[in-house]
Amino acid sequence: MRDWNAYVRERLEQTGIEGQIEPEVVEEIVSQLHDCYSEAISRGVSEEAADAVACSHVDDWDSMASDILRLKPALTGSSVDRLLERSEQSLRVHGGRMAVVADLLQELRFSFRRLRKSYGFSLVVLMTLAVGIGANTAIFSLANAVLLRPLPYEEPERLVGVWNTAPGVGMDLVVQSPAINFTYVDEARVFDDVGLWNRGAVAVTGVEEATQEPAIWMTAGVLPALRISPIIGRSFSLEDDAPNNVPTILLDWGYWQTRFGGDPAVVGQTLRVDGLVREIIGVLPEGFLLRDARAAIYLPYRFDRSALYLGDFSYQSVARLRHGISIEQATVELAPLIPLAVDKFPGGIQLGELEEAQMAPLLRPLKADVVGNVGSVLWVLLGSAGILLLIACANVANLSLVRAEIRDREIAVRTALGASRVQLASQFVLESLMLGVLGGLLGLVLAFVGIRFLVAMAPANLPRLDEVGLDMTVLCFTGVLSVLTGFVVALLPVFRRRDFSLVGALKVGVKGSGTARERHRARNTLAVAQIAMALVLLVGSGLLIRSFQALRNVEPGFRDPGSVLTVRIDIPSEEVTDLVDMALTHEQIARNIVAVPGVSSVGLTSSVTMSFVGGVNDAIHVDGFPIGENQTPPMRRFKWIDPGYFETMQNPVIAGRDFTWDDIHLRADVVVVTENFAREYWGNPANALGKRISLVANENWREIVGVVGDIRDNGVAEDPTATIYWPLIVRHPWRLNAEGELFARRAMTYVIRSDRTGTVGLLSDIRETVRSVNSNLPLANVQTLSDILAQSMVRTSFTLTMLGIAAAVALLLGIVGVYGVISYAVSRRTRELGVRIALGAQTKTLVGMVLRLGLLLAGLGVLLGLIASYATTRLISGLLFGVSTADPVTYATVALTLTGIALLASYVPARRAARVDPIEVLRAE
Repeated sequence: MRDWNAYVRERLEQTGIEGQIEPEVVEEIVSQLHDCYSEAISRGVSEEAADAVACSHVDDWDSMASDILRLKPALTGSSVDRLLERSEQSLRVHGGRMAVVADLLQELRFSFRRLRKSYGFSLVVLMTLAVGIGANTAIFSLANAVLLRPLPYEEPERLVGVWNTAPGVGMDLVVQSPAINFTYVDEARVFDDVGLWNRGAVAVTGVEEATQEPAIWMTAGVLPALRISPIIGRSFSLEDDAPNNVPTILLDWGYWQTRFGGDPAVVGQTLRVDGLVREIIGVLPEGFLLRDARAAIYLPYRFDRSALYLGDFSYQSVARLRHGISIEQATVELAPLIPLAVDKFPGGIQLGELEEAQMAPLLRPLKADVVGNVGSVLWVLLGSAGILLLIACANVANLSLVRAEIRDREIAVRTALGASRVQLASQFVLESLMLGVLGGLLGLVLAFVGIRFLVAMAPANLPRLDEVGLDMTVLCFTGVLSVLTGFVVALLPVFRRRDFSLVGALKVGVKGSGTARERHRARNTLAVAQIAMALVLLVGSGLLIRSFQALRNVEPGFRDPGSVLTVRIDIPSEEVTDLVDMALTHEQIARNIVAVPGVSSVGLTSSVTMSFVGGVNDAIHVDGFPIGENQTPPMRRFKWIDPGYFETMQNPVIAGRDFTWDDIHLRADVVVVTENFAREYWGNPANALGKRISLVANENWREIVGVVGDIRDNGVAEDPTATIYWPLIVRHPWRLNAEGELFARRAMTYVIRSDRTGTVGLLSDIRETVRSVNSNLPLANVQTLSDILAQSMVRTSFTLTMLGIAAAVALLLGIVGVYGVISYAVSRRTRELGVRIALGAQTKTLVGMVLRLGLLLAGLGVLLGLIASYATTRLISGLLFGVSTADPVTYATVALTLTGIALLASYVPARRAARVDPIEVLRAE
């Protein structure tokens, strides 16, 4: 006898589909051919003739292949069904507890069959749940990485950020001073280790082309506090912190790989950084972050402790608490050490000024420093995703109610045959759980795509973005959420079904049936809830849109930002030692850039508006406004600029004049101030001209020669920053009796206005121009003013985008819910509508009757949504600008828009109701 299995597979291989079908299908074909052969043999024919009869059973294998492919979903479903049936039978053989599992598999098999038969219903439910679960999974993965996951350090709960607070001068959070840090190092008994650090950039030269690399400076206590050790070499020591010892550096793992090819012999080699040859002493572990900062190169701070004084509050600080020491205990023990710093490091802030400022230590978990204020944004987004899932559940529950009514007679018959209420209820629950789990699996696919979108859209300063992903915590969250969603979806159909009897089933749809009325009310309630929840998200999105518009209308302190390119150039002392020569180098570079084709103007500044790089805050004395004894002078923002800065930024001079190059070359004691600074002291900006300010009491006075427009240096959402502008190089403003001593900032940002901004050619021309002056000066922080402006609004725009997407999906689901309810209501009233038309009812009457139901549902949903929005929008108050949480324009616009869309969704079934053929309806009756 022929090997029929090999015969079938050979024929299927010739059609090209053999590998695309289930083995059970092959077995079925083999079985049929074998039966044909056996039947022929039983009739007495020869084996050759029987073989020919069996082979002729399938005369067109290509048609067979097409039919198999067309029916493949059903065949696959049958395979799953058979697999479950075999497993069930196998378990029943063992009896006992296995029989219970077999019963569960039986119910699972029946549920799978029912869902497979209701293909359209299952697909709609799966897609709806997948959107809701996927959105929650994606947002939770972000929240998990940023907020919930512990920091990647040993015992991270013992790590704290070390700050100060000075409520006496209105400063709740003050960064650290070296004098206080070294006082803690010498005297504090609550820390295992404590250190200072700051981020910045360095120029790496001595190679083919100078490059600018991100860098972090730190004292010897930082890495031990984090319990981080180099993978090769050693860490910084107290000797590395000493100013006269050999300059050293540590390398980041990634920089070590790209720059040195991962050479383990890199320890002991040298690198020219900021013009100074430094010895490489080690390589830090892969993926190391200092709080939320990553660098290519790490350098030691080389403080001369003999020259320190209590002041210079411009450093970050991290410490590790000793075992058993709480933050509260440490704060109490550190408080007496701040006054001690006055004695240990004299020449700065005096004891009376400390007392007036009420300066005190402030410790908080390092994780709070990492997360910052982004937590509120993520919780808002997670809450929005939760609302979206609730809307999806309501939509699915509504569909389930309709499907349950369709199955009423089936359920009643099963009840009459002996099925218990628990058995029937378990069917609904099991089906919903299957849908929830399958929706969760599909949601994971959507979440994977959504996570990539989130990471791409998220602000660059959002911490721990590289840790976002589908880890085990996120997968468990999705699993639990899927199961809970399945239960929630099943609850309403189960609890609304109070009568499983055959008589009760026959009453369904009969006028006056209490069960029917209850189910109509349940569906209507779900539709109202969907509209209300969608309105909450829409109001939140509307408020953020209004805030974004308000932010875009703010005058930031510059104009036409898309035409201005900014680059930062640092001239280290090892490249140009003399400050005058350094300033002349900056001037020469600026003059040469102006000559570049397409460049209209160039300006220099130590800190461009809203860049948060290079800004300095310090106390200021104003002539005619004396500071009382033991009082602390107010803090103001300082910037050093050249005469072309205001012109390039298009920040108008309101009174007086701009700087001139003569002011810079002759070291004139002049300054320019912003309008809000002038109004604070003299009311009218013009009255500020000729007045004087100083950084030390009654000495080193500088004359105000100009007043310029305000700048929002802390971001467009913040109040304008009172700012004092100094010439590019000045007589030292902090030194007394230091004749000839000068002060200038070595790192300056060039603002370049050009119609070629954004082109590669302009940047190349600027790079060549700088290189022609000094080939060891790389360009850093290359960006446009538009980029800087967008960064200041990135948190609002990110939240708006995410909330807007959630609101759009919620609106779609809500409108689908309203359409479904109205459409189903029309289908249930077909007989009544036919009778009304037969009795002469007008089209507009019937349309109006249906629209009234839609208007009622929309009105109730909008009313409840407005109440809920008023109660919940305060949660996003910190994200709003220029608009209140109770903005009437937003509420009215959203309410009217949502009502109009709901009526539009109701109009389609209303028109269908008006086209009912009364004769067909009455004939059917």
